[in-house]
Amino acid sequence: MSDDQHFLTLAAHLSRKGMTSLAGGPFGAVVVKDGHVIAEGWNEVTTGFDPTAHGEVNAIRKACKALNSFSLQGCVIYSSCEPCPMCLGAIYWARLDRLVFANTRWDAAAIGFDDDWIYQEVPKPLPERLIPTLHLPNADAKAVFTEWLSLPNKVPY
Repeated sequence: MSDDQHFLTLAAHLSRKGMTSLAGGPFGAVVVKDGHVIAEGWNEVTTGFDPTAHGEVNAIRKACKALNSFSLQGCVIYSSCEPCPMCLGAIYWARLDRLVFANTRWDAAAIGFDDDWIYQEVPKPLPERLIPTLHLPNADAKAVFTEWLSLPNKVPY
């Protein structure tokens, strides 16, 4: 068995653990660095009362804490399923080197987890989105951005 298959199997076991404990949906993930598991996560949306508590996000949060860093460069994330748009965004923001997943988004849709509508929403012009969205410029908000540019001790990410 390859390392990729080994870690995908671990992610699948975590997805089952979360599902059978009724923590949330059947999704699990592991973050690996240098061949060692740094963090594990499974879906805890329903027990944590947190719609962002997906397996990948939970694993990323734990890995960042374990490494004391907001960057997971040098790490790979293994997920039991193709990440939803939110998790995919988190994977990019965390700067993981690689993503490996087992089930597809269409497999997830077949069991009631259809994220395709979110994928469809992202490129739409604001007035066409399902959630009414209003861009309202604000001088105070703009001033904070201007301040950021000149902040000498900021940590870029």
